[in-house]
Amino acid sequence: MKELKIRPYRGEDTEQLVDLWNKSLPQDPIGLELFMRKILLDANFDPEGLLVAEYKGQPVGMMYCLVRKTPIFGLKVEEDRGWVTMFFVHPDFRRRGVATMLFERACDYFRSKGRPNVYVSPYAPNYFFPGVDMERHKEAEAFLARLGFETDSTPVSMEMFLTGFYIPDDVREVRKVREAEGYSFVIATPKLVVPALEFITANFSADWARSVREGLQHGVPLSHLLVALDNGKVIGFCMYGGYDYIQERFGPFGVDETYRGKGIGKVLLYICLEEMRKNGSHNAWFLWTGEERASGHLYKRAGFKVTRRFRIMKRAVTI
Repeated sequence: MKELKIRPYRGEDTEQLVDLWNKSLPQDPIGLELFMRKILLDANFDPEGLLVAEYKGQPVGMMYCLVRKTPIFGLKVEEDRGWVTMFFVHPDFRRRGVATMLFERACDYFRSKGRPNVYVSPYAPNYFFPGVDMERHKEAEAFLARLGFETDSTPVSMEMFLTGFYIPDDVREVRKVREAEGYSFVIATPKLVVPALEFITANFSADWARSVREGLQHGVPLSHLLVALDNGKVIGFCMYGGYDYIQERFGPFGVDETYRGKGIGKVLLYICLEEMRKNGSHNAWFLWTGEERASGHLYKRAGFKVTRRFRIMKRAVTI
């Protein structure tokens, strides 16, 4: 199309891009506030990386490219990779080369930043989905495959209804046995905040520690953070409401690997779900885990069901 051009984002595009998003992805709509928070206000936002396909003066497609210039505490800038966290084309302009042109410009962007690999799309903290939805967005998956993208992993989203939830007797028995051994499971108190954050940073993702810290900073009640202790030492944690400050969003959650196999995680999980129910939640959900990992099996046994399947995809960029 002769009148199609790819250009960087301009401030006046904002409302038009939100409208275009909702017309292009009606199953995954977005509001203006969330668009601004996760894109425009992201510490790594670069207008040159928010690519707009324009036809006769109107946006008809978008691709959002990111490289990390501001590291998350505990992480470097990850100079080996860049991310595409979202892309779409208006239905009337599909199969006309628009997405290909966007991706070609995206490669130019990543080359200019010296990033040899591009991922779709597990960028922390402001990703929208952990990859391409294998059911809802099959066309996008096929498009990326044609461009040479390969599967990196296949995470799933899960959810469970909490109506009628209660902690079963076998889990209560595990808790009783572990408590007799000196373990404890408690709602966090102020004196446990720093030890919990140090534990999370040392044993898990720096992004997890960030999400807990920022959640508490922005008013998520301390009662939403639970910890497992071995004679006073933090060995596990579980939180809800930290991601995007949505009470029914579960996680992050983890146990020191040297303590696994004792049912510590199981007890923490069930206590957390009970606390969520007590505080009025009707369901619990999270965006991704490995379905065949130990955590995935634990969630399924607790009653979580897979709601979406994603494909994280990766491709090298010739520099």
